[in-house]
Amino acid sequence: MPAYLIADVKVTDDAWVPDYAARVHEIAAKHGGRYLSRSGHIDTLEGKPLGSTLVALIEFPSKEAARAFADDPEYAPFAEARKAGSVSNFHLIDDSDLAGSIPYLPKG
Repeated sequence: MPAYLIADVKVTDDAWVPDYAARVHEIAAKHGGRYLSRSGHIDTLEGKPLGSTLVALIEFPSKEAARAFADDPEYAPFAEARKAGSVSNFHLIDDSDLAGSIPYLPKG
């Protein structure tokens, strides 16, 4: 089942960004990952703005593949650089649809 990694990033020191942008897509691809979006154009339609400077959406063939990417030793130095120069949140969701599985969300 496909899974989607949502990276919500607020850059605090952009020194890490060029190397990360140049190399990490290859590491993600090694695990079947495909960037669907890497955008700084973030519009808040409802609620409070994230305060992010970048949101990335990466599709993986499974949650296991996404976790393998995140745990890849080749990715580790890039992850550490990102964490040192940003406030980051990574979220992982699958492509399931809860419609019909809970009473207030009927199948559509």
